[in-house]
Amino acid sequence: MLWEICLGISIWVVILPMTIMLCIEAQSSRTGVHAPIFRVGIVCMLIAVSFNLFPFLLGDEPQNGLTIAKAALFSILHGLKAFGLGVENEMLQNAIGFCPESLRVGYQICTVVLLLLAPLFTVGFVLSLFRNLSARMQYALAYHREMYVFSELTDKSLTLAQDIAHNHPDAVIAFAATLGREDAVSAELLRGANRFGAILFHSDITAIAALKHSKKKGLWLFAMGEDDNKNLDLALELISLRAEYPNTHLYVSALTAESDLLLSSVEKGKVRVRRINEARSMTYHMLEASGGRLFDNAIPAQDGIKEIHAVIVGLGHHGTEMLKALTWYCQMDGYRVHIHAFDRDPLAEEKLTAAAPELLSPKYNGVFVKGEAQYTITVHSGYDTATARFADAVSRIQSASYVLISLGDDDLNTQTAVQLRMLFARAGIHPVIQAILYDSRRKAAMTNITNFRKQPYDIEFVGDLQSSYAEDNIIRSSLEEQALQRHLKWGKAEEFWNYEYNYRSSMAAALHMQARIHCGIPGADLPEEEMQGEAKTRFEMLEHRRWNAYMRSEGYVYSGSPDASSRNDLAKMHHNLVDYDTLPEADKRKDSRVGLK
Repeated sequence: MLWEICLGISIWVVILPMTIMLCIEAQSSRTGVHAPIFRVGIVCMLIAVSFNLFPFLLGDEPQNGLTIAKAALFSILHGLKAFGLGVENEMLQNAIGFCPESLRVGYQICTVVLLLLAPLFTVGFVLSLFRNLSARMQYALAYHREMYVFSELTDKSLTLAQDIAHNHPDAVIAFAATLGREDAVSAELLRGANRFGAILFHSDITAIAALKHSKKKGLWLFAMGEDDNKNLDLALELISLRAEYPNTHLYVSALTAESDLLLSSVEKGKVRVRRINEARSMTYHMLEASGGRLFDNAIPAQDGIKEIHAVIVGLGHHGTEMLKALTWYCQMDGYRVHIHAFDRDPLAEEKLTAAAPELLSPKYNGVFVKGEAQYTITVHSGYDTATARFADAVSRIQSASYVLISLGDDDLNTQTAVQLRMLFARAGIHPVIQAILYDSRRKAAMTNITNFRKQPYDIEFVGDLQSSYAEDNIIRSSLEEQALQRHLKWGKAEEFWNYEYNYRSSMAAALHMQARIHCGIPGADLPEEEMQGEAKTRFEMLEHRRWNAYMRSEGYVYSGSPDASSRNDLAKMHHNLVDYDTLPEADKRKDSRVGLK
């Protein structure tokens, strides 16, 4: 009976836990939780070998407490020796005769398999130690070089790292928590990281950040795994570790309200912290690269004003960011913007109103007051793109000049883009159509697509992984440098880096300045001291229109009083959310400072 029990335990103590660990690992891409397979395997193997050898060591001795304890201790000892091929074959051969004949062959096979597997775990353990030691040595040798460290090896982090490696051949790139993850999903990622010589660590990013690195060289840390909450926890720990070290840059992929509050309020010391907002970065990049077309393609109206008619299909992260950005980006002398937004959520308009109460307020939306933000936003809630109702609503927009499709699915975005091109062709118009296509390879294949008669669909695919996670978008944006120079006219550089409010506001102002120069607005290319008279007044008025639209898109409302003491940023209430003529003279002059020269 003892042999049967020990055989069953030695088999199931390996099979059951390892099966559970493998199932957890198989779900890791969805849950973000990785099973400690290697550590669990070593423990299970020790237990299995010890139970397997117990009957051998007990032999035919009388079964009392002393002999059982002695056999148990020696079985554990031999179990440990098994990891180094130290179990004597002679001992096994002599004791197998005590095994019941019906179990003898099966028991021998099980014993041999376990004794062969145990040393393999030893080899793996030694290799993991060697590889982590090798990673530490590579890191130490890169003491005087620029260093980029990523918390996880994912599609996004690898894409960004590849671009950094291409742009900065002398920089060193490292990935944390990579060893022991040679599963089918990460094998391709590991090969990609090895191609440009990235350092692969077993430990997490906080352990790497604690290693010695020159204070004179930049250290870029990226908490950008799949789990936003984990990214936030890592970011807080990294700030604490690096608070006293200059030239430390921390980028955090976390878009929750909690992350905004914590990262704004925590004492950062000398660490520069930025949140990675993929949707906002993509929106700003698109406007910086080709936003001028919005004005170039505007349609003249009867009153001499040119009208921009934009259509946004899908109010997820990307669509909502673009809608908000267009309200302030399109504030321009001689132009007026009309935005149609479609979403299948029947509560889409109510949710947008809750996030930005004054943006859709009848007091401002569609009301054109001198010195105030001027736009018209129409939200079409509960529209499915596959329905005739959607097609009919789109067909009634006879002057569409720009379309963004962001439905959260590459196939649906492509299908809807083709459908809209057909509908607009029937109406005799040809707006710019941009559709988000996440897959970079599919984007390359879909570029310049035509129908069977070789007629081009003229659809621009944007937002792919390679473009969204390019270094210029995430780290060294030229727009960011312009925004910093704009902020320095108001405050200190630390306030620009440490407070998301200042950073976002300055980025928007810098982006709009580019649009003013493109549109030839008088004074846009002049420093503040050279602007005089009516041109200066018009410049200030335009900036205030833009600022009003921007602040409302961020959720701010009028504080109810022109007194500065009524401003309450906790409540998102501001005393200057009024038309230009109502502003105090001192505040009007502030709007002259947006010039970038």
